[in-house]
Amino acid sequence: MNVSELHQLAVAYFRGIQDRICTGLEAADTGGCFREDTWDREGGGGGRSRVLVDGAVFEKAGVNFSEVFGEMSPEFAKQVPGEGTKFTATGVSLVLHPRNPHVPTVHANFRYLTKGEHWWFGGGVDLTPYYPVREDVSHFHKTWKQVCAQHAPLVDYATMKHACDEYFFLPHRQEARGVGGIFFDYKSGVGEMDSWFTFVQAASNAFLSSYLPIVERRRNDSYGENERKFQEYRRGRYVEFNLLYDRGTIFGLKTGGRIESILMSLPPTVRYWYDYRPEPGTKEAELTEYWLKPKDWAEMCDDRTTNSPD
Repeated sequence: MNVSELHQLAVAYFRGIQDRICTGLEAADTGGCFREDTWDREGGGGGRSRVLVDGAVFEKAGVNFSEVFGEMSPEFAKQVPGEGTKFTATGVSLVLHPRNPHVPTVHANFRYLTKGEHWWFGGGVDLTPYYPVREDVSHFHKTWKQVCAQHAPLVDYATMKHACDEYFFLPHRQEARGVGGIFFDYKSGVGEMDSWFTFVQAASNAFLSSYLPIVERRRNDSYGENERKFQEYRRGRYVEFNLLYDRGTIFGLKTGGRIESILMSLPPTVRYWYDYRPEPGTKEAELTEYWLKPKDWAEMCDDRTTNSPD
């Protein structure tokens, strides 16, 4: 199999996983449906953007598929592996912003790119809770640890978890975006094309099982105005990361992607408070003091009787 043949297989797979994830999310939401916009990219390719707004669970949920190709600018091409400026890229990307502050925001992306004759896979998944619960964080990481273990030694969970902790970090805040997950990029190698594609399929197939049990446990948790305001404040960190550091956002903007699809990841409502400092001993303070510090979440006891980090 060569790079172009794998591209066609990846296109078909990513189209299909977009369908399956959207079906699962609509069933979980129980009140909303995805709107689909198909679009063409000037220069080559296009995609399908699907967005669910004001659902029973999801205030805004986006699941995008794209297949684009063409020429990179010489300046941007220098930052990407491979020779020349011709590229192809295909993948699926999603960001889900629930309304209830006790249901975490989640992001996932899986992609296949070529530049010249060089090919690689990238992607990952990460969880951004506002009021974390040990059971949820443990479940999320255990799911991804199990997926990685099934594809060892090609894939190592500890390495991908560390890469996720490093990537989803806001240097200007000296703060993690959430509790992490897995992250990988530029995964290539002689004789490993089929193996990496198999892993990407397994990982994207595992997304719903990593996240929907958390949704079901937290969707009916009660909350008040203060929790909602804190969620909107923390969403500001999400905006900062996606606009300043996110590779997918930067790639889309640098290669002439559709702006509405690129910025689909942004939450619908955000609150910026000047010099906000949560009260010591509160759940709001606990988020940054404990939960946003990288830990071996998959090995922690998921005690269902307490939300305490201790």
